[in-house]
Amino acid sequence: MSFSLLKYTMYSMTPFLKGKVEEEEDVKKEDLRAFSILDQSRKPCVLGQMTSSAGIFVYNGSSDKLLCHLMGLDQCQLEEFKLCLQSAQQLPENVRKMAWADLKAISPTNLLCLMKEHLSVRQVWAMTLHVFEHMKLTSLWEQMRAEMTETAQVWGPQDPNQEDPEMPEEETDHRRRYRERVRTKILVLWDNTPWPEDHIYLRNVMEQEHEELRSLLHPNRTGAQPLTVVLEGMAGVGKTTLAMKAVLHWAQGVLFQHRFSYVFYISCHKVGATANTTLAGLLSWDWPDSQVPIDEFRGHPERLLFVLDGLEEVAVSSDLYDSPPCTDWYQQLPVARILLHLLKKELVPTATLLIITRGSINKDLKHLLVNPCFVISSGFTEGDREEYLIRFFGDQDKAKKILHWMRKRETLFHSCSAPLVCWAVCSSLKWQMVNPSFQLSTQTATSLYAYFFCSLFAMAEVSLSDQSSPEQWRAFCCLAAEGMWLSNFTFAKEVMERRHLEASFTDSLLRLNILRKVSDCEDCIAFSHQSFQVFFGAMFYVLWGTRGSLGGPPKHQEMRVFLNDAFTNANIYWHQMALFFFGLLNTDLARELQDALHCAMSPRIMEELLDWAEDLEKYNAVSVHFEFLQFFQCLHETQDENFTRRVLNHVLEADLDIRGHQHLRVSSFCLQHCQKLRKLRISVSGPILETKSTSALETLETSVVNFRKRQWEDICSVFCNGNMRELDLSNSKLNTSSMKELCYKLRNPRCKLQKLTCKSMSPVKILRELVIVLHGNHKLTHLDLSSNNLGITVSKVIFRSLRHSACNLKYLWLEKCSLSVASCQDLALLLTSTRGMTRLCLGLNQLRDDGVRLLCASLTHPECVLERLELWSCQLRAPSCRYLSDALLQNKSLTHLNLRKNNLGDEGVKFLCEALSRPDCNLQNLILSDCSFTVEGCRQLAHALKQNHRVKILDVGKNDAQDGGVRELCRILKRPDCVLETLGLEKCNLTSDCCWPLASVLRSSKSLVNLNLLGNDLGPEGVNTLWTSLKKSTCKLRKLG
Repeated sequence: MSFSLLKYTMYSMTPFLKGKVEEEEDVKKEDLRAFSILDQSRKPCVLGQMTSSAGIFVYNGSSDKLLCHLMGLDQCQLEEFKLCLQSAQQLPENVRKMAWADLKAISPTNLLCLMKEHLSVRQVWAMTLHVFEHMKLTSLWEQMRAEMTETAQVWGPQDPNQEDPEMPEEETDHRRRYRERVRTKILVLWDNTPWPEDHIYLRNVMEQEHEELRSLLHPNRTGAQPLTVVLEGMAGVGKTTLAMKAVLHWAQGVLFQHRFSYVFYISCHKVGATANTTLAGLLSWDWPDSQVPIDEFRGHPERLLFVLDGLEEVAVSSDLYDSPPCTDWYQQLPVARILLHLLKKELVPTATLLIITRGSINKDLKHLLVNPCFVISSGFTEGDREEYLIRFFGDQDKAKKILHWMRKRETLFHSCSAPLVCWAVCSSLKWQMVNPSFQLSTQTATSLYAYFFCSLFAMAEVSLSDQSSPEQWRAFCCLAAEGMWLSNFTFAKEVMERRHLEASFTDSLLRLNILRKVSDCEDCIAFSHQSFQVFFGAMFYVLWGTRGSLGGPPKHQEMRVFLNDAFTNANIYWHQMALFFFGLLNTDLARELQDALHCAMSPRIMEELLDWAEDLEKYNAVSVHFEFLQFFQCLHETQDENFTRRVLNHVLEADLDIRGHQHLRVSSFCLQHCQKLRKLRISVSGPILETKSTSALETLETSVVNFRKRQWEDICSVFCNGNMRELDLSNSKLNTSSMKELCYKLRNPRCKLQKLTCKSMSPVKILRELVIVLHGNHKLTHLDLSSNNLGITVSKVIFRSLRHSACNLKYLWLEKCSLSVASCQDLALLLTSTRGMTRLCLGLNQLRDDGVRLLCASLTHPECVLERLELWSCQLRAPSCRYLSDALLQNKSLTHLNLRKNNLGDEGVKFLCEALSRPDCNLQNLILSDCSFTVEGCRQLAHALKQNHRVKILDVGKNDAQDGGVRELCRILKRPDCVLETLGLEKCNLTSDCCWPLASVLRSSKSLVNLNLLGNDLGPEGVNTLWTSLKKSTCKLRKLG
């Protein structure tokens, strides 16, 4: 068994919790207590037998008796008991008070565990006795006092400076034999797990191993211990090992003695194929004889722990999620349903569940869990991987060079947190390094796996290269692909026979550690690591042949479905399979494997893939959440620029979040070949484009920076393809040099960019470089700089550039840009000098009344052609409305005005209505939601609408309009000359009284098509009144909110 260091981070639903445990996986048989030191022979070790000692297995029955007393309290008494624990008078000296957050919702069982964390066993008994006396529970106090006298004889004299050791409960014959059975079972499972001879075993003696294993079942260490713990992590990082060690330590009598009387380890794969059974029958499988103490289990369900290993292998049909509750331990049910009732806390509500699952638990199953706590097992730490490489290669410089290379390939580096993957990667590199032409920089994930398997095949016996080998390999790869489709990672003997896989062939793969026998399933095999199955599953689609793996659609159609799923699905294994599939298209790699397997590759695979790529033009890839970075990584894996160019010729838009060196590398490789790309959203985060100035590493850093600069230049080259029209750089972190490079490319005569979005850029000062793009640019029509703290300096530079006579900007978004009154002067100049600007968005800036006064001076200018003005949440008051009213009377182009979330009041509305009531006012859309006006404001608006027949959209939501205000508006809306199409009345303190006039409008209005009444208490009567009018044929309403 491998000896990995495990690190896991705990988090629960709320709050977010983090922690870590580093743990080992094996101990020597002769070691009775702790894990062994390094085994110099590098042979696998197993956990040895732990014999009981008098000091550990002394029993006095005190815990059970005390727990019975606590469980006998009713809810009110239990609450009073907890309150007493908060009282300093009830606690022994020098014992800190227990936090109420820990006590509030805790069960009697967990309450006893919590008390033992603070107090010795003697102190727990003494304090409980004292509290019972305080609560005047006389009979219970007398009974407990007598029991304490008897128990004290077993305790013996106590050293006042030494706390009591943990004392397990009474060891009945049932429990003793069951413990021995569980211990033997775990050791057999580990003994039957084969590992490669040249695998490196890391050893780390942990002084606090028991405490860390306890934390697995109580990760956050505060509050009640969770009754459902989910241990997640990718394949091979040691989840099962960690859980099995916890079970083994319980079986050996050194862990969880106070908390659990029985621990049941259930392999979900093993029980999955079982016919109908009962919970009682399921628990009897590991029992030494037929006398299963079910009554004892049911008598103390809170003292049971169920370890469910491999939950992802349980096939749960959708109809089972809605199955009726079950509490009967003897009801015959399918195993999947029994496990479901365990998860839902129906069969054994107070038992503890430890669930081990590969990857993230199914979303539907997660919703069934009751207050779960999630624990992530992440395997080898970065330090572990470094130690592994140094010991494997025996050369520290070589190991560190490889480690440096791996860190830049984040996906590969992360995969190596699984010990077996780390071994496979190291083995592949070591085998290739013998070749003088070997280059580390050309390695891909696919080539590492391919050469790893080639190295194994080179050492294999004749049976892997005889005449039957090609058919055997095709069948083997077909089996792997079928397993991926069906989420099947364990294969029974009959499945192998159905695929006509010969015993000699599979035996060879077992000896090469490509396959392994499944220890808890007779005649079953599995791939030694899931990534091995993923690789051979991908290989199935590049091998010669036309039949699909599922026996239905032909292979090329199955491949199309697989690729569509891989790039729109969050399943990490589909992503890896797609990566290997594209990597296997590399001609040199395909030739190596073809020679090693004696299998022909499909001659049409490239053309079939190009046919699939043509569909990328037919649908909006961004809208279906197509994983462009994953797609680009797959194309980069081919290392074939010509093929990549042909595929990307069908990509018209892309959405990329570049968060590391690997993303930068694959994006630069692919974007330079996207010659038809029209729309790109790219966000660069992290320090990947930053430069460092460390003199000691100056040469190396210069080389790295120059390389990244070339990659960034390749990315920017796509802007000059002649087809690019839209670019979104929002949320990017760029340095000055990279921003300059980008801007020079955007200024290139071949660049046809029309829309540029730069929201939330960091640092803001890089936006100064936009001068390169903006100055005299007649192609750019849309610019969005929202959510940047532009301030006076940066905004002045940008506004000056936009005032150039050749500038053709039409739309400008500057929302939440920290613009002030001082900035409005430059904006005002911009409005008069830029003749084409029709839309200006200035929301969430503190412009105030003085800023609006400056803007309005430009709005009255004859050169101003602005049509839409957004001034929402700009801290405006009534004076702003006076300035805007004057501007509206002179400006004939402005048709849309958004003033929501400003404290205008009735006075401000009155000023606006002075202009609105004029027939020559051209305003069509007026947004006044959340502007602090009342019924009087609505009356003013109604009067204005009576004179103005141009307004089509009016939003007065989130104002205190009340029923009276609505009645005023409805009088105008019923007029035949009213053209209002949309009316917003959300959260206007309306009641059923306003529904009659609204109903009348709905019946008579020829223009109203949208009405928003959300957030008003209209009552059933009001709703019925509206419903009656809505059913009328004369009602034109299309949308009611």
